[in-house]
Amino acid sequence: MGLPAVAIAVLFAIVLLISAVRIYREYERAVLFRLGRYVGLRGPGIFLIVPIVDRVVKVSLRTVVMDVPPQDVITRDNVSVKVNAVLYFRVFEPQKAVLEVENFLFATSQLAQTTLRSIVGGAELDELLAEREKINRALQEIIDRQTDPWGIKVISVEVKDVDLPTEMKRAMARDRPKPSASGAPRSSMPKASTRPHSGWPMPPESSATTRWPCSCASCKRSARWQRRTTRRRSSPSPST
Repeated sequence: MGLPAVAIAVLFAIVLLISAVRIYREYERAVLFRLGRYVGLRGPGIFLIVPIVDRVVKVSLRTVVMDVPPQDVITRDNVSVKVNAVLYFRVFEPQKAVLEVENFLFATSQLAQTTLRSIVGGAELDELLAEREKINRALQEIIDRQTDPWGIKVISVEVKDVDLPTEMKRAMARDRPKPSASGAPRSSMPKASTRPHSGWPMPPESSATTRWPCSCASCKRSARWQRRTTRRRSSPSPST
């Protein structure tokens, strides 16, 4: 065997050895297939596979945050709304996520959309707006139960936005009382009266600069003193 053949054989062995080595992170698992049959899980860390014979499918065990796109739904009281949500889940059995479903990410997304339409369509608008926690809990329980055979654990489902029709928004804005300058609704502000108090007599027309007192004793004495002073000022002084 010549030198070029030995060099080619050594190079080929190095390539096979490099392709046989796998290094996976702590949150990654390898689903190993040998000649098409499932043989187990590998990782994390370093491990070896048989090149050409083995096939590895990588699965992440970290929590996945999936956005559920907006869904057009008609509620039980015949109101058309648009609802979207966010889904938190993680894979706890990687072999099931690969063997039981073709694409667990796409399958979970489609299941979340159909469940969201079903739950929101069975609720009234007031319930959807006021009892958000109840809707979230129902979504989480249903999706978690249906994805359990796929080795998926649904941690939480949160409804993000409920978009009402434009006509309903305008009607709600018209029915809402407008606040005054002080911040209180106009309906709760007392109306100012233009008539004087029923217990107060009208002041004489000649005393334009005199403030009419109330009926207490001190104000009566002040009024008599003010009238007396006014008469003294208006009377002519004796000639010298």
